[in-house]
Amino acid sequence: MTIKVLGHKAPDTDSTGSPIIWAWYLNEIKGVAATPVLLGEPNTEAAFMLERWNLEKPAIIADVADDEAVVIVDTNNPAELPANINNADIQAIIDHHKLVGGLETKGPIDITVRPLACTATIMNDLIGDDMAKMPEAIKGAALTCILSDTLEFRSPTTTAHDKAVAEKLAAELGIDIAAYAADMFAAKSDVSEFSDAELLRMDSKEYAVEGTKFRVSVLETTAPSIVLDRKASLMETMATVASEDGVDQVLLFVVDILNEEATLLVPNDSVKAVAEKSFDASVNGDAVVLPGIMSRKKQIIPNLKV
Repeated sequence: MTIKVLGHKAPDTDSTGSPIIWAWYLNEIKGVAATPVLLGEPNTEAAFMLERWNLEKPAIIADVADDEAVVIVDTNNPAELPANINNADIQAIIDHHKLVGGLETKGPIDITVRPLACTATIMNDLIGDDMAKMPEAIKGAALTCILSDTLEFRSPTTTAHDKAVAEKLAAELGIDIAAYAADMFAAKSDVSEFSDAELLRMDSKEYAVEGTKFRVSVLETTAPSIVLDRKASLMETMATVASEDGVDQVLLFVVDILNEEATLLVPNDSVKAVAEKSFDASVNGDAVVLPGIMSRKKQIIPNLKV
């Protein structure tokens, strides 16, 4: 039996790196056969991480089989997981998001959910002294995950512990955090090869508010103009993506990492109402700047109102 370690659909850096970290731990430290897998193509920053640390891209799977052993990381939301997940044999969950409910297991399992910014930080704590045995490439993945999820410590989700773990890993690797994060964010900002529909789904989560279903998309970038220059075509595509994905509206937040603000595209009156009720914003036109908004988990999702 080989355990598949997987994160959420539309894998970002943490959902790409954390399966690699935990599969290494299970294989090399616990002596349990495990392999990391993805539920889609990794985003550009995650792809940068794989190339920078010479890590093999995990296989991409569409679903899991009945009774297949899996460990779930960086989510506990069935909507972000394979359709057959509740028929698999879930062995453990390691996550840093709120509990959603809906997962079923075949018996008692280990569940670790902690209020930290990154799954890789939690894994550092669970691995403990065995971190000393971790190869540089895996440590590099862990560092990249933490810097990504904290936006180099700018995100309000960042804790002192996330920062301390990242700084320790960087010191061990001889990495200058500011320079490395700049390279990461440059990779994340290069979205030129993606279609509008791909951008809207790239880093997105489905979320319902009082019966209204949203696809909440976030694009974190140091060059917001690259995305905003495509505003008209992105807004045209939102209705198509909403229809295809079975949601009522697509909300796209373009997060300006350096200026620490988000721009929400406003394609219709429904999204305008959401922006005004949720963020106390005054909307004039087809976009609104939301100062200080950086985190979907802590600032966007909890505040959504219809």
